[in-house]
Amino acid sequence: MKLVIGLGNPGTQYEKTRHNVGFHVVDALASSHGLRWERRGRAMIANGTLANEKVVLVKPTTFMNNSGEAVVELLRWFKIEPEDLIVIYDDLDLPIGQIRLRAQGSSGGHNGINSMISHLHTNQFPRLRVGIGRPANQRMDTVKYVLGVPTGDESIQQEIGEQRAAEAIPLYLEKGLETTMNLINVDPEAKKKAEEKRRLQQERREQEKRRKAEQAAQLQEVAATLEQPSTQEKQHASD
Repeated sequence: MKLVIGLGNPGTQYEKTRHNVGFHVVDALASSHGLRWERRGRAMIANGTLANEKVVLVKPTTFMNNSGEAVVELLRWFKIEPEDLIVIYDDLDLPIGQIRLRAQGSSGGHNGINSMISHLHTNQFPRLRVGIGRPANQRMDTVKYVLGVPTGDESIQQEIGEQRAAEAIPLYLEKGLETTMNLINVDPEAKKKAEEKRRLQQERREQEKRRKAEQAAQLQEVAATLEQPSTQEKQHASD
């Protein structure tokens, strides 16, 4: 069994904010797999099966800064170790729409992860970060930004990131941590540059192949010309 925990803040006023991308991802998973939410302690949970693995989707209702309190209660209830959970949350340091999977690590300043590390007494648990980027206006207060609602193109990019995260969870359950990290932890720009480099290398190989073929054809023409007797030689041969 795995606990798939989405971090966020309860309440309609926070529902569409950047800080609630963890909630958005587990909501998408519950919806796509027909799972129903119910209250358990200080969290909403949804039981089901994803990728042939029994899972419990979790949305703590303690508010972000106290997420660890709800999570540790569920670990005890389901008798699960920290390595058998995966946490999904927003990350300011990732460009909007990008995702990153990690096996462990520090909180990176995220209060929800800080709370989990504090209550679990370990940072040895997988986490899936969903990029929300930083505000274009560097003077904008960070708290105001994460509790804000993305609009326009930013909203579309955010939804793409959340969809990628929702698709990554079944992959993680099926393929395991290391394989999934290798598949999804790819910088789109770096991937694009690598693909362009491979395309140019292929073009150069094809150009070189054509050049050699043309040279070979020219040499054959020269050889054929040299093998043909000249007009004077033909006259001598007929005398």
